[in-house]
Amino acid sequence: MIPKVFREVIDLGDGREISIETGKLAKQAHGSVVVQSGKCMLLCTVVSNYEQKDLNFLPLTVDYREKFAAAGRYPGGFFKREARPSDGEVLTMRLVDRVLRPLFPKDYTAETQVMIQLMSHDDDVMPDAMAGLAASAAIQLSDLPFECAISEARVGRVNGEFVINPTRAQLLESDLDMMIGASADSVMMVEGEMDEISEEEMAEAIKFAHEAIKVQCAAQLRLAEAFGKKDVRDYDGERVEDDLAKKIHDMAYDKVYAIAKAGSAKHERSAAFQKIKEDIKATFSEEELEDYGGLVSDYYRKAEKAAIRDLTLNEGLRLDGRKTDEIRPIWCELDYLPSTHGSAIFTRGETQALATVTLGTSRDANQIDMPSFEGEERFYLHYNFPPFCTGEARPIRGTSRREVGHGNLAQRALKGMIPEDCPYTVRVVSEVLESNGSSSMATVCAGTMALMDAGVQMKKPVSGIAMGLISDADSGKYAVLSDILGDEDHLGDMDFKVTGTADGITACQMDIKVKGLSYEILVNALKQARDGRLHILGKITDTIPAPAADVKPHSPKMITRRVPNEFIGALIGPGGKVIQEMQKETGTTIVISEDAITEEGIVEILGVGNEGIDAVMAKIDSILFKPTVGSVYEVKVIKMLDFGAVVEYLDAPGNEVLLHVSELAWERTENVSDVVNMGDVFDVKYFGLDPRTRKEKVSRKAILPKPEGFKERPPRENDRNNDRNKGRDNRGRDNRRDDRKPREEKKED
Repeated sequence: MIPKVFREVIDLGDGREISIETGKLAKQAHGSVVVQSGKCMLLCTVVSNYEQKDLNFLPLTVDYREKFAAAGRYPGGFFKREARPSDGEVLTMRLVDRVLRPLFPKDYTAETQVMIQLMSHDDDVMPDAMAGLAASAAIQLSDLPFECAISEARVGRVNGEFVINPTRAQLLESDLDMMIGASADSVMMVEGEMDEISEEEMAEAIKFAHEAIKVQCAAQLRLAEAFGKKDVRDYDGERVEDDLAKKIHDMAYDKVYAIAKAGSAKHERSAAFQKIKEDIKATFSEEELEDYGGLVSDYYRKAEKAAIRDLTLNEGLRLDGRKTDEIRPIWCELDYLPSTHGSAIFTRGETQALATVTLGTSRDANQIDMPSFEGEERFYLHYNFPPFCTGEARPIRGTSRREVGHGNLAQRALKGMIPEDCPYTVRVVSEVLESNGSSSMATVCAGTMALMDAGVQMKKPVSGIAMGLISDADSGKYAVLSDILGDEDHLGDMDFKVTGTADGITACQMDIKVKGLSYEILVNALKQARDGRLHILGKITDTIPAPAADVKPHSPKMITRRVPNEFIGALIGPGGKVIQEMQKETGTTIVISEDAITEEGIVEILGVGNEGIDAVMAKIDSILFKPTVGSVYEVKVIKMLDFGAVVEYLDAPGNEVLLHVSELAWERTENVSDVVNMGDVFDVKYFGLDPRTRKEKVSRKAILPKPEGFKERPPRENDRNNDRNKGRDNRGRDNRRDDRKPREEKKED
């Protein structure tokens, strides 16, 4: 028996719909929904254990996977089974996690899993835009403690009009691609890339997406009501000791305030704060510490946070002594690594990134193979965050989700400034060597300089800055912090990263922790970010005002050549023989592809020295060489035959033609060697295809003057041919021998 199904439909306003359904699949999960738009279907389940863990954080796992079967495809590679998540899947996990995590109670520590799967794919629907909606809808149907319904929506702008959840085709025409996560009351997360838009335009895009999210949140509540809203589970919450909290606050607040106001360096400040904490612990007996558990540490952290926030709100000062809009000292260096194609160091305060650039062919493009998207990236950026950059020693377990996310943000910031006609595949790698706030923005700055150092002709340089916000709803005070420290990232109400050129924003990432943030404050924060971004941009352009005019001497040079489609086979040769020999002889890398539109062959020639590239170009010219009827060409004798000489066009080595003995000279030539010898160079005239032999005809004598008194030989008569054909022409049926016996009729069996 099919169980009862509950369903809600969300109208996107342009003929498209999103449906949320529950009751049919995965009923043993604590909450499950199927979200569908067109033929795209996502299954989301949520399960949370009933036992609390002894942790001071929520062990939440958000997992998003795209099944290849959903698109009617097999996984690529040798093993035909989905394995580790792709970068695209990881980025979607982060988008959902960042909105969900703050809405669970601070004292809820049960193991929780939100699993989202793409079960059916639609080319016109981008599934990641519905992942947040699916996650929240599943939680609303469960008994998990969760503050309120949320959703996420993508917004684009096509021909000046905002579009909710645009198709991939629409995104190609859009000047922005933003993902917004919000509840009905507050925007909580923003991430995206833009084509140099203004701060006001960005705020308008967020407002537009928020209105659509309100409708999606209302649909979740209606579905939960129809399904039967469950009572929120009971759990062992955080122990509260108000007297202890006040005691620790009184002991710590003034001391923390004084150290914070002193404006010390990171490690010195951390050591001072740690000493205050240890001194406070020392006032308690071992029995009291055992009884209070981790409350002493928790209450100390709250007192520390309150003191630092008050310092900024009351006096406009920060942990390192800066004012709210002040940028840390910056120094830069170019071409630090001698063997890379481009490199740069960007250091801002206690944050340092070393970026390198590598130039390659289309064969080096980053291949993307996901059920929802297949393609390649000719520009990509990888970000590495080793433990030593924060003075720690911890296990290294491959690329973290954070590294994928920060690298993607920096990549989106820069990719719009790579010119469309850049012939190279470009890879940027950022090594974070020190970190105390916003290493991803340091990556953007270092990446810009490394690209310019490598000779990539960027349209405009890009810089980035990380901002923070501290606000007090009771007093109405707020402070926007430019170029935040790592500590300020944790204690603020909003942290956001903005990148852009002098003319507008190219990428952003925001996490908003305070409810009901006004758009006025948001725009003011973005404008202060612009001032800081331009300050940093000035430091970059002081170091390198414009891209290098050419690539470095040891960097590969790239020439792209288009050839008619019919010559691709000749260029490759049987079994790749021609192209392999060319690469071996010239020391170049040659990549041949086909233009799907013009059906021309695109030949990429990559080589360090111009000599090798020139040799390949000459070989291509030779293969493409077509002599013109009536033109004169210089040739060289390369083979002697009894009936002529094989000559090679000097303008197109490898192109040979037979010079017949009769075309050597006006006089009768008995021996070819009487007129020419091996290695002789002379001119010939090209006559095209000989109608009699159907072979190409060239002549030496045609460009020589006729000897005085020379008489043309009369054309040969065809008598001999006629005599030869007489017998054949007269072989009719009436020429049979009369005495030949007629064929006997076949007798019937």
